[in-house]
Amino acid sequence: MKRLGVRGIVLASVMALAGVTGLAVGAGASSPSDSSKVPAPEGLPKFYAVPGKLPSKPGKLVKTQRVKAPEIDGTLYRVMYTSTNLQDEIIPVTGVIIVPKGKVPDGGFPVLSWAHGTNGMADECAASLEPIDAAPEVNDLLTEGWLIVATDNEGEGTPGLHPYISGENSARNTIDIVRAASGLKGIDTSGDYIVWGHSQGGHSAMFTYKIANDYAPELTIKGVVAGAPPSQFNLLYTVLKTGDFRHYLLMAAGGLNAAYGDEAAPLDDILTERGIELLAELENGCSSYLQDLSKDISFDEITDVDPFSVPAWRDILLANDPQNFADPADVPLLIIHGGSDEQIPTASSALLLGQLCTAGHQLDRWVYPGQKHAAVIVPSFDDMLAWINARFDGSTEPITPTGQPDVEVTNCST
Repeated sequence: MKRLGVRGIVLASVMALAGVTGLAVGAGASSPSDSSKVPAPEGLPKFYAVPGKLPSKPGKLVKTQRVKAPEIDGTLYRVMYTSTNLQDEIIPVTGVIIVPKGKVPDGGFPVLSWAHGTNGMADECAASLEPIDAAPEVNDLLTEGWLIVATDNEGEGTPGLHPYISGENSARNTIDIVRAASGLKGIDTSGDYIVWGHSQGGHSAMFTYKIANDYAPELTIKGVVAGAPPSQFNLLYTVLKTGDFRHYLLMAAGGLNAAYGDEAAPLDDILTERGIELLAELENGCSSYLQDLSKDISFDEITDVDPFSVPAWRDILLANDPQNFADPADVPLLIIHGGSDEQIPTASSALLLGQLCTAGHQLDRWVYPGQKHAAVIVPSFDDMLAWINARFDGSTEPITPTGQPDVEVTNCST
């Protein structure tokens, strides 16, 4: 008997809990109703309950909740909105929208969409549960006059397992919350937006760069900032499986199975029985919980095969690796990396730069020597703000980073 994959296990559990046979998310769905068909996950506020009907298009607000946040120099909303999965089904996603103080500018607010890094895959990991922490340095961002949006990503706070490291899933979520922001009452957005993400969010940003113009042609993406974006998956696999972050590999197996389904991404082909049993832990805690759990588990207990030797998995991994982007996008792209990154080797973005330049893409890469994975955000922040402002202004002039005196600048001309 074929094992039920992670996606099937989670969805079956949700539906059983809700006492329903399906979630109305297809093309025939209409306006949301007040009666919840899927209750909020255990331990989460009632806001996270999913209505029985959803809007039939992606990027539509389902509901909003104004959240008191005196530390924030703006008005903060927790939101649920629609997006799409890889099967093009309408799904609910949660996140936050933060509106700057003052009047709406002529033409509407430009939008900065933040894509968060790896925080886990369980519902309790949803960043909107602590919305004041939903985006880094948020008050400095608001001072620039940008409306800030930040997605939780599919499966964090909403039904199903989060499709971790499935690039197009997260890119769609990152774009659709920009669309959804225009639905806030009394708020106009300009249609111009920039995406900034770091780590997993850097991967999301890369895939936003790839799909934005086709997925949401009514919006204008002015630029993408990808911090420490995972790529070179074949090399990362070798690095991670013996390191302190090997739980990322279990997360990737469960997440990609959730995104692609059991037939396209069969777990039995890459995981041992022990590995499949451990997938249940993905819903039991966030990233630090999974990291602690993995300390006492040998990697050989989880898998006894290189996923790149399994054709189905090799194809999926290649499809989700930015090194394989073939068609250049007409979108300014900046990669930022710490020179002493302990999670995503700095050499990986050097390889990525060369691969994308060879394929005809145009991009810049800033490396901050001595900075670790997350620490690079602080010295690069003001440099990034200058770059984003220039892109919103329509400038094509290069920005010289000055966050520290030894920043290494490379691009496709150097």
